[in-house]
Amino acid sequence: MNGGLNIFKLIADASILVQLVMLVLLVLSFLSWVIIIRKVSQLKAAMEEAESFEERFWSGADLAQLFREVSNRGENGGMENVFESGFREFVRQRQRRVHDMRVVIEGSERAMRVAGTREIGRLERNLEFLANVGSISPYVGLFGTVIGIMGAFQGLGEMKDVTIAVVAPHISEALIATAMGLFAAIPAVWAYNRFANKVERVASRYEVFQEEFSSVLQRQIQTDDAAA
Repeated sequence: MNGGLNIFKLIADASILVQLVMLVLLVLSFLSWVIIIRKVSQLKAAMEEAESFEERFWSGADLAQLFREVSNRGENGGMENVFESGFREFVRQRQRRVHDMRVVIEGSERAMRVAGTREIGRLERNLEFLANVGSISPYVGLFGTVIGIMGAFQGLGEMKDVTIAVVAPHISEALIATAMGLFAAIPAVWAYNRFANKVERVASRYEVFQEEFSSVLQRQIQTDDAAA
């Protein structure tokens, strides 16, 4: 636009330090969006997998048969890994002729907690990066703003005839740096809060399943002992 300020020209004419700040913010924003897109897919898959497995688990399927299906598939995730770890430890303890139900159940619960913790850690991966981007991006943008303002004042000191045209480019690049800092921070903060809440919901679901599965294993032991 004639007589207007071209944002790309302002960025091109900005000082090297302000350009570096903008580049850093652009990279942080790009990486954040890559993580956000991946996390949306990952968490959706985790919830769908949990719902699907719970439906199969409570359909009355034989636990040994379900274990074989899960084990033979190889690439499992989420609740399937929790179940597989717990039942494998249960079978191992029973094969060792451990008759103390408390020892068997504690071993299975411990295996499930380890597997659950590993799965939650996988879901939480890169969330810390989003939190850091949300925290530091406004300050990085503010640093670019300060540099731009300093450039404006330096321009004022070097000119005898002060006009808005002298300081406008420096003020504009300062505001652009501020805007880019917010542009990087706001989606990262929103995504971190949303994803952290979803991970917590998944973790709670795993914990409930572990407790319910432990009860099922206790009844299985009682049934086996009664049959023997």
